[in-house]
Amino acid sequence: MRRQKSRGAGATWPLIVAIITAISAAIAAPPATSPERPVASSQTALSSEPPPDAAPVAAAASSTAVAAAPATPGASAPPAKVFTTGLAPLPSDQPVPESMLPPGAPTPDEGPSKVIFPPQKITLRFNHKFHLKQGATCKTCHGAAFTSGSVGDSLIPPGAVCDACHSTDHSDLGKVTPGDEEFGKCGFCHTGYQPQDGNRVPRLEMPRANMVFTHKKHLDRKIGCGQCHGAVEDLEQAGRDQLPRMSGCFHCHQRDDAASQGTAKSACTTCHLKAVGEGPPRVMSETPGLAGGRIRTVFASGVLQPPRWLENAQHTPDFLQRHRLVAAADSQLCANCHKEDYCTDCHDGRVRPRSIHPSDYISLHPVEALMAMQRCTSCHEQQSFCLTCHMRVGVSMSSPTGDRDSARFHPPKVIWSDAPRQPGHHSFEAERNLNACVSCHTERDCVTCHGGNGIGGGFNPHRAGFASSCGVQFRRNPRPCLVCHEPSDGQLASCR
Repeated sequence: MRRQKSRGAGATWPLIVAIITAISAAIAAPPATSPERPVASSQTALSSEPPPDAAPVAAAASSTAVAAAPATPGASAPPAKVFTTGLAPLPSDQPVPESMLPPGAPTPDEGPSKVIFPPQKITLRFNHKFHLKQGATCKTCHGAAFTSGSVGDSLIPPGAVCDACHSTDHSDLGKVTPGDEEFGKCGFCHTGYQPQDGNRVPRLEMPRANMVFTHKKHLDRKIGCGQCHGAVEDLEQAGRDQLPRMSGCFHCHQRDDAASQGTAKSACTTCHLKAVGEGPPRVMSETPGLAGGRIRTVFASGVLQPPRWLENAQHTPDFLQRHRLVAAADSQLCANCHKEDYCTDCHDGRVRPRSIHPSDYISLHPVEALMAMQRCTSCHEQQSFCLTCHMRVGVSMSSPTGDRDSARFHPPKVIWSDAPRQPGHHSFEAERNLNACVSCHTERDCVTCHGGNGIGGGFNPHRAGFASSCGVQFRRNPRPCLVCHEPSDGQLASCR
């Protein structure tokens, strides 16, 4: 029995050695390169030689790797390099300090007028501060400004100005040649440009300013660029924020004396476009120096309105209450934009502003009219606007007899007209607020009682001692006297 076990154990050792040898050979063999290779049988795995299909699979994998190296047709080009400078006035788009803004910029500053200077779309990356440190001047790039006579002139430098330093060629804009260095590539200056765009760059939009201006006249008078555009030499990109402010223009255009002001006139039409029909047709858009005329206020970019600092004339919601003070102080300021009928439409009652009177004002207005809380006559004519309505409702003495109902308005006769006079008598009310009387009564209503030469009831309309001053009243305005007195009346002789 022992001898048989010993023989069985001795027989297993060759098998163990063979298995270990096969595993070592499998580890030393190169790994398969194709994931689709079929799983080998145990007999094949234990073999020291590779299977017959190993070489073809490895060769196929090698050829696939080589074929993947070239770029696939139609694949997108690598993205353009991203730059961070020259995209805003200051790094990281910091706010521009007041000292660098154009003269006249208020605090806080909201930028130049959006109506005068419509929004721009700047698609160029440019660093003014860097270029000026390299020796460039304003005239290097903006030489056209020194001969410009209109705001319609393009003062953006052409690409050819950049060629000398950037090694580019803009002589043919249909086929621009970029430079070899990074600073000569299209995307270095043109924001939004991608290599696959070829010869097309994003469009730069700088709309024409809605004003009259000539750079040449200002530069000829030694007015430096900074006097209108601020400290551009300390900024990177210069956009709308560096355009002039109207209050800065007044530093020259509103001098106290004519000698120092020179030809910088302060009339609105010196800088603002004239309204249609206010100037010669061919030069209607730019007619500086012409006397009179209203300025154009409506543009595609908005409606032009005055600022607060200009005689407190800003058209804010409270201007409805303030405008009378502004108009009284300088009516010509209003006339620069508005025709006279713009005012009279409201002030003579043809237009009823809903914001002045509430909807039920017809029931409230008698109280305010009696108390003179408002100057009704600033908008309404009593003898036309008020009287005609009062006649229809029967509160006027001139109303038809059947419709007359004066008791609705006046107190009883014993208080209103009988002697002796007491509080509430019509004479006191007439002296206190005559406007309330004439809104219902015509002049002949008064003459019925207060008349001379036997006219009326004999109530003398003149106060005691009137004869001593009647001459002054007659010379000032004789018409009221002639309502009761004939021109040949002897009583007028002492007043002539």
